[in-house]
Amino acid sequence: MSLLVVGSVAIDTVETPKSKAEGVLGGSATYFSYAASFFSPVRLVGVVGEDFPPHFTNVFLKKPIDLSGLVMVPGKTFRWHGRYTGRMNEAETVKVELGVFGNTHPGLPEKFKDSKFVFLANASPHLQRRILREMEAPELVVADTMNYWIENEREALLELFKRVEGILINDQEIRMLTLEPDFARGAKGLLAFHPKFVVVKKGDEGSVLFTSEEEFSLPAFPPKELKDPTGAGDVFAGGMMGYLAESGDHSLSGLKKALAYGTVVASIGVEDFSLGALERTGREAIEVSLCQLMHMTGPT
Repeated sequence: MSLLVVGSVAIDTVETPKSKAEGVLGGSATYFSYAASFFSPVRLVGVVGEDFPPHFTNVFLKKPIDLSGLVMVPGKTFRWHGRYTGRMNEAETVKVELGVFGNTHPGLPEKFKDSKFVFLANASPHLQRRILREMEAPELVVADTMNYWIENEREALLELFKRVEGILINDQEIRMLTLEPDFARGAKGLLAFHPKFVVVKKGDEGSVLFTSEEEFSLPAFPPKELKDPTGAGDVFAGGMMGYLAESGDHSLSGLKKALAYGTVVASIGVEDFSLGALERTGREAIEVSLCQLMHMTGPT
């Protein structure tokens, strides 16, 4: 089924304890769409500036990713410079330049408005709600967020959560949003707003799915090498939503399997800077990793 993502397309500089990558392709919509495209065609909506390198566009064109909604406007592309230390559990933001991403919404192409599966990547909840108003009749809408929006637009974010079927959030963010020290109780509290499910990302500790029926945990799948965790959450979301769009199954069992796919694709994504590791992999390798994860944890 049709899968739409709205989010950032960026140029990143990433420092890790062992290496540094300058001017690489990044952004939430970038990571999400590439990961999701292993399972389903993707419709990408985003904005870039005139400085966006043409060879980055070619990366998307190698996959079934429709760039009709990627608009180039006068100005500079969103740039993020991050630094990881120690176990690389969390990035320190060295510098952010929002560029055209800070004040431009390109709107949805008419042909995207009938998308059945929608992922609202990290952005202002006001923008996310505007996107929803442009949609015709989506079947499944999942929204991501971050601490900045929780701190600055909390009420708008809670209003957004009344209009989506799924929430993707990490354990620290859910504590901040709900003021509940126990993230599990916080997640269950968010279910009261309307969502069918809440997925809590816990980094190298895996993820937890909360529904009204069940709480389901999955450990992280160990990568061959941890080189760059940037975008891991967006890759996870892409694998999860890509499978849901491919299967059309968002029952409890479908959600569990989608979490498993998101987990293994994310483990591949962190093995190199930017999309490097994902560009070298294929669906067959993903299926092998999924089998290994299921062997580790039992049937999903």
